[in-house]
Order: sequence, then C-alpha cells, then structure tokens
Amino acid sequence: MREDTGHVPGGTPVTLVGHGLLAAAIGEAVGADRVGIDDVGTLPEPGSRLLITASDGWDCRAYEHIQALCSRYRMSWLPVRTELGRTVIGPRYVPGVPGCVTCAEFRRSLADEHHAVRQTVRDRYPRLAEEPSRWVTRLTARTVAAVTAAEVAGAGRTRGALVYVDLDTLAVSTHRILPDPLCPVCGAIPDDSPEAARTILRPQPKPAPDRYRIRALGEADLTRLRDTYVDDETGLIQRVHTFASGSLAVGVAAMRTRWQSRSELSWGRTLRHRTSETVAVLEALERYGGMVPIGRRTVVRASFAEVPGTAVDPRTLGLYEPERYALPGFPFQPFDVDRVCRWVWGFSFARQEPVLVPQRYAYYRAHAADPDDPSFAYEISNGCALGSCLEEAILYGLLEVVERDAFLMTWYARLAVPRIDLASARDRSVPMLAQAIEADTGYRVLAFDTTMEHGIPSVWAMAVSPAGTDGPALACAAGAHLDAEQAASGALRELGPILADLVERYPDTAGHARAMAGDPSLVVSMDDHSVLYSSPEAAPRLDFLTTSAQFLTFAEIRSRHGTDAFRNTDLTADVTEVLRRLSSHGLDVVVVDQTTPEHRAGGLHCVKVIVPGTLPMTFGHANRRVHGLPRLFAVPALLGYRLQSLAPQDVNPHPHPFP
Repeated sequence: MREDTGHVPGGTPVTLVGHGLLAAAIGEAVGADRVGIDDVGTLPEPGSRLLITASDGWDCRAYEHIQALCSRYRMSWLPVRTELGRTVIGPRYVPGVPGCVTCAEFRRSLADEHHAVRQTVRDRYPRLAEEPSRWVTRLTARTVAAVTAAEVAGAGRTRGALVYVDLDTLAVSTHRILPDPLCPVCGAIPDDSPEAARTILRPQPKPAPDRYRIRALGEADLTRLRDTYVDDETGLIQRVHTFASGSLAVGVAAMRTRWQSRSELSWGRTLRHRTSETVAVLEALERYGGMVPIGRRTVVRASFAEVPGTAVDPRTLGLYEPERYALPGFPFQPFDVDRVCRWVWGFSFARQEPVLVPQRYAYYRAHAADPDDPSFAYEISNGCALGSCLEEAILYGLLEVVERDAFLMTWYARLAVPRIDLASARDRSVPMLAQAIEADTGYRVLAFDTTMEHGIPSVWAMAVSPAGTDGPALACAAGAHLDAEQAASGALRELGPILADLVERYPDTAGHARAMAGDPSLVVSMDDHSVLYSSPEAAPRLDFLTTSAQFLTFAEIRSRHGTDAFRNTDLTADVTEVLRRLSSHGLDVVVVDQTTPEHRAGGLHCVKVIVPGTLPMTFGHANRRVHGLPRLFAVPALLGYRLQSLAPQDVNPHPHPFP
C-alpha cells in the first residue's frame, strides 16, 4: 500500500494509504507525495487528522483494523473502494460519533437481497479484493478524486452517507445512512429504567379544535421523511411505491430488518399518491419501533412474584385457557408467578408511576432477538403508534386499541349495533368514499357505530355483494377516532382497497375460503380472516349486523357519546379526556416508549399503548385470547344489548373478520 501525508490548501492534514489509479489521482488532488508501506497494520501514528484509504478493487479486509486504529489515534477516516461498476466513497468515520463503516455495511446488507451470495463469493475468492476493477480508468479516477478532494475540503456529503460514482456514466449519487444503535463499533443505547419511563404530558396546541395532529405534513415534510428514511441502497426503508386500488391511492413501503429475511410491507391508503406514500413510510417506522427494544436495553429479568406491586399482571392482558397450554405443540407457555421472564418499563396513568410490562408483550418480535424469553400469548403490534410528539403518539395508540377492542366486542358478543347514515356526515368526503366503492364494485357499503361504554367513537365498515354475484360475499374494516366522521372515513379508506384485493384474488381463494368456513383451524394468518368471509357459506355469521334495524346520524352519534369534549385547542386536553373516560370504567392505560434513535432523526416519537382488560386483536383462530377478560361478559349488558351478562357459552365461536 502507499501512504501520503499532505494538506489541502487551507484544509485538514491528510494521510493517504493505497495504491493504483485511485490512490494516485486522490494524492494529486490533495497535493501530497506518496510514501509506500507494505501493510496498513504497520501504519505509524500519523500527524494528521484525516486518513484516506483508496483501493481500485473491492478490498475491505482491513476495515475493522483501520477503524480501530483511527479510534485509537482520534483520527477521522474516509474509505474509498471500487465495487461492481462503481466506486464507493465514505462514510466519513469520526471517532465518538455514531455512524461508522460498520453501520453502512449493515444498512447495505439489508437493502441488498443478494448480499449473502455476494459475500459468499468474496469469501471463496479473496483474490478478487486484490484485483483492480477494469472499470477504473484515468478519467474515472480523476472524477473520484475530485469528489474525494471536495470532501477533504469540507463538502460534507459523506458525513452519515455514502457517495457512489458510477464508473459507466460518472453519475454521482448520495445515499444517507442512519447510525445503527446496535452497532458493535459505535452503537450505545442506555439501560431501561423507571426514570426513563416516567411520562409527563405537556401542552401541545392544535391547529384547530377538530384537528388531531399538532401539525399537518406539508410537501417539505414529506420530502424530508423520504430523504431521511428511504433509499434502495442504504435506507432503513428500502422501497416505496404507490398504485390505485378501491378508489384510493395505496402506498406500500418495504423494510427489511436484522430480525427477518423477507421485507415487511406497510401500507398507506389516502386520496393522494404522495400522502399515501408518506403514510406507508410512517407505518413502517411505527412497526420498526414495536419489534424489539432498540431505544433502551432491557435489564430486568425476574418472576412476577419477585416484582410484586411493580409489574402489570399478564393475566389482565388476556391469556389462554389452561387446557390450551396443554395441547401438544402449543407454542406458548402458561403464566406462572414464579416463571422468570424479561420486563421493560412503562408508565401507568392510573397509578401515575412506572410499571413493568413483559418484554414479549411490549415488543411483538422480541423472540427474534431473545428466543429464550418465555411468551405467554400471541402478540402483534396492537397499540403501537407514531407521532410528532409523545402525546400525539399516545393518542393514536389509544385509538388503535379502542378500534380493535370495539370490533372484537361487537363480534364476540354479536352486538346488534346501529347502522350509521353516512349521508348525514358534515364532511362530504365520507359519503363520497362509500359511493366510490359502490360505483367501482357494485357492492353495498354499510357502516355501524361500534362505540363502547367509554364513548370514544369507533366504526365498523362492511361491503356486501349484490345478490347473484360470483365474487367475495363481503369485506370488513374498522376505524376509531375522537371524531366519528373521521372514524368512518378511516374505516372506508381501509375497506376500499381490501375489497378490491379480495375481488381480484377471489378466483384463486374461493376454494380456500369454503374450506375455512367448514374448518376454523385452517384460519392461521391475517389474510385468512378476510378471505374466510368472502365465502357465501361464512357470510350469514354477520347477519346480527346486517339485519340491525336501528339507524343513527352522525349528529346523533356526537350527542350520544358526548364527543364535543374532544374538540379542544390542545391535543393534550384530548388525550386527558380519553384517559379520564377509560379510567372511569376501570381501565388503566400503560405506555411503553419505543422511540429509537432512528425515530429521533426524523423528529418522531413511537409508543406501545396497553389497556389491560381490553380485547386483544389476534390473527389465526387458534391464537384468539378471551380468557380472564371479565369486561367481555359485562359490557354487552352495560350497553343495553343484553338483559344480563354474556355467558361464556354464548361467545361467538367463529374466527373474526377483521382484515
């Protein structure tokens, strides 16, 4: 290898190590004479503040050692190497600053579906690292050198980013890298603690009383979110695209993580492609926070008996009957007060103090990072939410819990809830959404007021096929919001694309739907729940809804549930009213802050909201959880749908139709 020590005029002292055309061109660009050394391991302590390594080939073998040397010498490092058809510059490593070469390679490995294959080839043929790329010419080397010299002079493009130079077109592109909090080189996350979990709600003024975000996302915000998170080479989210479906623009964001080999898809459904793309990105970030602890390191490992009075009792979260745990191959362990598990800290608003929550409940993919931690029940991202502030995230986490609980309560107790007159909406986009679905598909769109005892509006939307149609029998969706019209709008925005997808796939899924109608054990995935009720054999199970004779207008819903109490000028006042209503019915709210450094990079907050005693959403009929939840049996009578408590034998035995 070769070493240069030089200066850019008015710039930083530089040490250059490398050989070949790139090293020669970079040395000339930074104005230094080169001195040869045989091995980077013999590099003496330099008198410079920046090390540049340059290779005409794909030689990263010494990177770990170089990074360690730079950390020891407190010297920045700018790597330059040539891969297949491109030269990669950066990221610039600064000791003590998160975001290093290891972070960059980790992000790239997730974005590259063929990374494992490429790595296998490089491991099997190490000589490839020593061979210069035939794409490197004097012209391409001068281009790379010019970009590198600009970085030395302070351009800053490689701070937290990679710069690619395409060796065919000489196009230069920048790819942002978010530091990896779990990076073994530069990552550092704090220990979880009760102090960190303590939550104080602060005033958050709203743009208007009927707005429930502290600010609307403008075009600049949308661009910033995409620039921060989406990149097909290095992004936390690798791909985003939109398409039209069910009278709406549907956004899809694809994200791969270290805990799964396949990309996880997140969705956004609005009237505009740009907005749907953004919603999909935000949903992906929400899921990312809910997978495993990244913002804080779990430190509590104890049995429930060892933390008396400090922990949420897992039995209040809905578990399984003892005989279910005894089934051969059942994947969950029965709860025992002496069984040791991991716990994370959350905050109880009823108790106004930090409490412990089982890690496997707070993070739905915690098993991937900690497979030995016992799990008492199936759990998903229910209650995970994102916001521009903590209070906003808490509100939308609460609304998701309310939405799913209301849907399941209506289903399990077969409540004949009232139909909603969609034409009565003040927001004319609500009936227009329903009319668009009907015009596109010929299906009849219905909506039902599923609001529970606390008066937080929730809506069940349904599309029913016309008689004699050879297609899905029906489709369902749900929504919850502090404004009933916005709850209906959310449900309809879900319903349209779901119905369109079911119609398109029906020729292939009809047989499976019929089979599931006869055997609920075949319902094993989220998709199965929707597909099941495309079967005419299963559709009559919803007659308790479709035959409901009572109608309500939105004005009557507002009056019945007192939703004017949610029309405040401060979002925190809205959240406080939700907490008050839930508490008045004996329901605590526990919040686990799931915010990661990646969320903070975009000014976002992420939480998991837990309301012990509510009905947990599950997918796969064998996973449904109703044991130990007395509210299921009490609320139907409280709402006047039954004269007495629901009996266990009267609980709907069929798989739910939540999509």
